[in-house]
Amino acid sequence: MKVKEIRVGDCMKREVVTLKEENTVMEAAKLMREKKIGSVVILKDDVPVGIATEGDITYKVVAEGKDPRKTLMKEIMHSKLKTVGPNEMIEKIAEILRDEGIKRLPVVNDKGKLIGIIGETDIIRISPGLYEIIRERTELENFGASELLSGNCEICGNYSEALKKSGGKLACEECIEEESV
Repeated sequence: MKVKEIRVGDCMKREVVTLKEENTVMEAAKLMREKKIGSVVILKDDVPVGIATEGDITYKVVAEGKDPRKTLMKEIMHSKLKTVGPNEMIEKIAEILRDEGIKRLPVVNDKGKLIGIIGETDIIRISPGLYEIIRERTELENFGASELLSGNCEICGNYSEALKKSGGKLACEECIEEESV
């Protein structure tokens, strides 16, 4: 698979740790410690309605002197939950995480059911590819139709010393000839 084709569904974590709004913060903290994770997605009728992080527990419960055995998840969760679909391009998700200052996003199917989670660490695992995508896109945008460039043809994947811009892609002479036939 080419890096340009990476979608959320290709690199999201499919096993998501969830709780309900009625669970206590103490239950969440113990579960997060056990699973060695930094957040839990909060569900209501199998649909994600919020997310709570270790920071929420620290700032909204511990620092406020609240009892974690009595404080419910619905009291501390982020309820303005942004979700994404599995077919979203990973580049777009990286931009959302950066622009909105969040670390992870629940992934839902067409019916709103939770099917995974994608976070900064998932994107970092493939970041060399993302860097390459951004670099290639910049080169393409600044690339004149008559200029030649070396690299892999975006149609056949073969290396060429004479790539040209064709249909918005960098293509080798053979592929350009085939397209014109």
